[in-house]
Amino acid sequence: MSWIKIIAGAIALSAAPAWSQTDKFPERAIKIIVPFAAGGGVDNAARVLAHQLQTQLGVPVLIDNRSGANGTVGGKAAQTAPADGHTLLFSAATHVLAKQVMSHPPYDPQLDFAPVARVGEAPLMLVIAPQLEPRNLGEVLAAARQQPEKWTAGIPAVGAPSHLATLLLAKQGNVKFSFVPYRGTQPALIDVAGGHTALLLDSMISMLPLTKAGKVKPIAVTAPRRSALTPDVPTARESGFPEMTYMSWYGVWAPKGTPADRVKRLNAAINTAISAQAKAGAWAHLGIEPVNESAEQFRQFIANDVAQGAELLKNAGFKPE
Repeated sequence: MSWIKIIAGAIALSAAPAWSQTDKFPERAIKIIVPFAAGGGVDNAARVLAHQLQTQLGVPVLIDNRSGANGTVGGKAAQTAPADGHTLLFSAATHVLAKQVMSHPPYDPQLDFAPVARVGEAPLMLVIAPQLEPRNLGEVLAAARQQPEKWTAGIPAVGAPSHLATLLLAKQGNVKFSFVPYRGTQPALIDVAGGHTALLLDSMISMLPLTKAGKVKPIAVTAPRRSALTPDVPTARESGFPEMTYMSWYGVWAPKGTPADRVKRLNAAINTAISAQAKAGAWAHLGIEPVNESAEQFRQFIANDVAQGAELLKNAGFKPE
């Protein structure tokens, strides 16, 4: 996308290189594997980061899209790459729950990768079919309690933030939705717009086009505060559900066994890039709030996220496929 290059160019002018020319690493191009198709939300975020890293590191930073199997095709390619820091994985929160949602996962996301950096997080938005009467979250949940068979909830991918947040919403609202599986956000969103599915809780940025066009009705966002992109849409907290906070997130991993000093250097470079991008407003276009933390903080965050997700899936009676 041309706007990605424009943003990257503006950031490059304002950010000082984070890498000394005397460092031996990286010695050649860095490849970032994105386990989803080009043009999607994860891919767009990875490309913004890659442009900035290329400026800082002084070597090409290339994106390699390898989609399939809920992100595990690309994940496996990254896991089996040489552990030298020149091949990385850029993925979303879905990556860390492979063991919980697959009966035969190709790897253990926590044991077979080296967490490098968490890049950012993004709120989810609840939308409903436009012809449905409820105007706020309380009314939606009250209606769902009365007619659970009518209130179908789209699930774009098992184990994804959308799935887990919907389970959390059901728990907080004391309702039982009838879940409808989809292959991605767009098919689910189209069915909500057409009135075939009642609601969808997924990435806010994915909802914006149809929300602004009036094709779906926005109800609430799951962030701690309102988004600048949707200032008129209240948070779930404002709507009377203080525990209903859930954020999607994005991160970078290296293969297990990557030298600790290289992981540390990559973490520093990514954090520098994110800070520069935040000042330039690059993440705002993607609906992502930047995050800066150490590799160890990222590791602990993953452990907590997996524990929460596993509990939600277990309580819902979910069985791996």
